[in-house]
Amino acid sequence: MPSTTRQRIRFPAPEEAEVVIEEVPSPGPGEVRVRTAYSAISPGTERLVYQGQVPGDLEADASIEALQGDTLSYPISYGYACVGQVEALGEKVDRDWRGAPVFSFQPHVSRFVAATDNLIRLPASADLTGAVMIPSLETAVNLVMDGRPMIGETVLVFGQGVVGLLTTRLLADHPLGMLAAVEPDDARRARAEAAGAQTIAAIDDWHDLDRGDAAPERADLVYELTGRPAVLDDAIQVAGFDGRILVGSWYGTKAAPIDLGSHFHRSRMRIVSSQVSTIDPSLRGRWTKDRRMAVVLDLLDEVSPGRLISDRFSVEEAPSVYRKLADGTSMLQPIFAYE
Repeated sequence: MPSTTRQRIRFPAPEEAEVVIEEVPSPGPGEVRVRTAYSAISPGTERLVYQGQVPGDLEADASIEALQGDTLSYPISYGYACVGQVEALGEKVDRDWRGAPVFSFQPHVSRFVAATDNLIRLPASADLTGAVMIPSLETAVNLVMDGRPMIGETVLVFGQGVVGLLTTRLLADHPLGMLAAVEPDDARRARAEAAGAQTIAAIDDWHDLDRGDAAPERADLVYELTGRPAVLDDAIQVAGFDGRILVGSWYGTKAAPIDLGSHFHRSRMRIVSSQVSTIDPSLRGRWTKDRRMAVVLDLLDEVSPGRLISDRFSVEEAPSVYRKLADGTSMLQPIFAYE
């Protein structure tokens, strides 16, 4: 494909995905043009967007420049994880940017123009398939920061998709009393066990886990990462007195009844929304998004999130990929590869 054109995935309406070919803008002063190598699909979030299960008046993501000003109304281009190499420079850009590997929060697109200030420059030796997972790892780091796990605590994670697995992996480094995960899929449970967690297929098996002598009957800290609002009720029932429930799922327009009249009513528990686009207000005196991202980049080699990539597709396959997601085909971490 000529360097002046690009492929972009677009959702023109619910249950529709297409690949459009269009002209690429020329980089202006301080900008570069990047040729994308890979972009990561967020299965849960993008399934909601594809199926039209998102509030149309909600801003796509005010913290991502490429999505600023867009709402979740159709037609829409979505996505937020592209890695590639700089192929053209605008004025006032140092020559050493040419050929540099970079990460950018962009929708699925084969080429894009961005200011260098909005790119994450990667080491020349960077594994681009690992780097395309930066948003998922950043989300896991944010979840751990928001949960503030303490020594000796009992922690339970509902859902072992990519974010759940990465969160479990990071929690396993803490001196917890117990770390457990709830996941119905056998292969994902095996990954969670390899990361350091005890696992169960359903919350009904919670009491069968080995807690040791000191662990309480209920959990101190619970993460809800399944994307299914009904699971929040399970999280409430298993959380102990003064427990914390971190909701990292995005439910879109999906809803489910929650029982707040029994165990919840007298337990003084806290249900907290955790979303990576912002830093917990109580931490902002010392923490910035740049500081958090520095932690993420330091963890890339150690955590190796690229190991979780399960499926690779060409961008031309986008319509069938989203149909598969909507049909319930299990994909741990699919990505698009660009020629």
